[in-house]
Amino acid sequence: MSAEAAEGSARQKKSEHITVRATEPEKRNAERGGGLIRAQHEIRSVSSVDSTFIAKQAPIATAYQLVSLLPGANVAASDAMGLSPQTTISVRGLNTDSIGYVLEGMPLNDLAFYSGYPSQFADGENYRQVALSQGAADLDSPVLNAAGGLMSLSFRDPARKAGGMVEASYGSYNSNREFIRFDTGLIGHTGLRGFVSYSHTSAENWRSPGHDMRHHIDFKLVRDIGEQSHAALVGSFNSTVTSYYPQVTKDLFRQYGVSAGNALNSRYDPQNPDEAQDYQRLWRAPERTLYMGAPVNLALTDHITLRATPYAQGAYGNVPSGSTLPLTDLYTGTQPLSDTLTLPSTQDGQALVRANYTQRSTRSGFTSELVWKKSWNELILGYWFDYGDDHEVQSFSPISTNGTSANIWGSGTRNFVRLSNGSVYLAGDNHTISMTNALFIGDRMSFLSDRMLIELGFKEVMVNRTGTNAVPGPQYHVGSNSAVPLPRLGMRFQITPQHQIFLNATTNFRAPSFTALYNVYDPTSGETSTNGATSLRNEYSISEELGYRYTGPLVTGSLTFFNYNFTNRQIETQIQINNTPISSTINAGGQTSRGIDIELGLRPWHHFAPYLSGEYLHATIDNDIASNGDLLPTRGKIAVRSPSLQASAGLTYDDGHVFGFASVHYTGRQYSTFINDQRISDRTTGDLAIGYRFSDLKRLKAPSLRLNLINITNEHYLSGVADPTLNARNTTGRYGTTIAGSSPDYYIGGGFSALATATAGF
Repeated sequence: MSAEAAEGSARQKKSEHITVRATEPEKRNAERGGGLIRAQHEIRSVSSVDSTFIAKQAPIATAYQLVSLLPGANVAASDAMGLSPQTTISVRGLNTDSIGYVLEGMPLNDLAFYSGYPSQFADGENYRQVALSQGAADLDSPVLNAAGGLMSLSFRDPARKAGGMVEASYGSYNSNREFIRFDTGLIGHTGLRGFVSYSHTSAENWRSPGHDMRHHIDFKLVRDIGEQSHAALVGSFNSTVTSYYPQVTKDLFRQYGVSAGNALNSRYDPQNPDEAQDYQRLWRAPERTLYMGAPVNLALTDHITLRATPYAQGAYGNVPSGSTLPLTDLYTGTQPLSDTLTLPSTQDGQALVRANYTQRSTRSGFTSELVWKKSWNELILGYWFDYGDDHEVQSFSPISTNGTSANIWGSGTRNFVRLSNGSVYLAGDNHTISMTNALFIGDRMSFLSDRMLIELGFKEVMVNRTGTNAVPGPQYHVGSNSAVPLPRLGMRFQITPQHQIFLNATTNFRAPSFTALYNVYDPTSGETSTNGATSLRNEYSISEELGYRYTGPLVTGSLTFFNYNFTNRQIETQIQINNTPISSTINAGGQTSRGIDIELGLRPWHHFAPYLSGEYLHATIDNDIASNGDLLPTRGKIAVRSPSLQASAGLTYDDGHVFGFASVHYTGRQYSTFINDQRISDRTTGDLAIGYRFSDLKRLKAPSLRLNLINITNEHYLSGVADPTLNARNTTGRYGTTIAGSSPDYYIGGGFSALATATAGF
């Protein structure tokens, strides 16, 4: 061997092989608390769940159910399967209509009522993350009602390689669900990649006759443009027909519980009009929604970025109910009619009918902002425009002698109660055009090597509404205009790499819902049941947060103190007109809410990852509320839907093959009247999931089986306040008059359910 060869051989023997293993920060974050907590760096309180947590939950779980363990979240559901639209969430005592919902930058709130309907949003398999900002929305969020915070929904990114996922579930109440998603991968040389998914869900009602059906499509198409720019097209289509779960008074729940006494009737008996009105087929509610958006992020220069999200939406639905109409002495608005109706299912001068309440709405708009960033400063200048068209009609459909009534959509020209001149008889016909313009400017300043972040922002929101009440009466044209300045500021300081503090002060406002504009008339008497507001007052709030976060090698946690001050606090409720529920608004005046949120999650230890959260809330009414010419003594009373204590615990296990999740949630008692003379009891519920993930099997990737058990102790409880009232019992006002009481209505929580699911990628 030559000297050179020997020297080379020696060098080879002495060479070192170094292997570096790195764990992605995103993965480390996802592991903590089983995907229920992650390190946050915002100037405000934010909690989130990610896909690792979502993948262990029941596939039918809605966005509300997915965040129900987070601090401040109080979910009131009517069924365990998540199909019923009679589901609400309150955050820090602020109800679903006080929370903004945004999917990939486009708003999801109902145009007229601000509510969210989570079964319409998206399928859980397509969520990358569901984030809940308990205190305030982002400066650029396209929402009008976010005093209670913001729920931000993010789709997963389409895979770069073609593939997909299939899933099938079967469980209690003959529930079944099928889901399939296809990823295109990179399409040729276009740079495009996308996914489209379809799901079908069907289930029997758990405590009432009836059947629910849901068809859903999600899609996302992405094009990366260089390293810093991208454009996307996202959408979600939903079509449902759901049955109705009767809301009950507390006395009825004590008497009948979850039995047939608090359910709709499975048989139709025209000889008994009171029971026939509650025939389940008369309450079946169909709805279709379509959301589409095109978020774009373009780096125009090294320092200037344009972000924009144009969107378009459409929705149509009918929320019907069983009712009766007199054959004579009818009114349309305040105008008496001389017509005599000839209808089937008639007894003693009354006809059984289906009362339709249809809503057709379209919405379009865009958000846009220019971002200038250089060195330590980031300046944002933006504009939001939104145009909405909402048409709500109350008509009636005749019922055949066997209880059927065609055209449950309540659309078109067929199957309506008509007057002698051939026109459709209407109890309500409101058409509203709304236009929102918002200008905002913000500045993010980083100091001390990014340890300190200061944010300043200002938003001017201008809302214009014009409408018509087409039924005869003293009201025809209605309208309102608002221009509200909304300043905000916040700060985050990184004391050490593990310790962080943040604080913020934010203003919010909310214009009253559309229904507050219009008179409501009783079709049997012509009386005005509700007077539309002539001078609408916007809800306005100022909120402050002071928080501490810790992110260590094993533990991630946060502690947040919050304070809210409201004027013209708006509470959504319902009134009954001829057995038909009609939305209404109560102006609760001033309110002060204070409390503490806590959240704690651990990195997996021997494959176990625990999670804890809790909230203490003290929400009080600041003034007496006017009622029937007197004042109801409500000053100092506890606000409705505001449990003083909530706590949740979750435990995740995952060794790569065997996985499971167990949770328990406690919700304290909460008042349902402003005078605090009725409340619902506290409750504790628990869920369990167990499963096994197999190794790849030929073309199948990580096939798995899992079993989800919901409400494992089969608790029978009132899950939330559906329709709060001022007072349940007769009460003496400040001026000595007797103010009549009215019982609130409640949701009955879903019973025990089990769902088995098989999943596989390909």
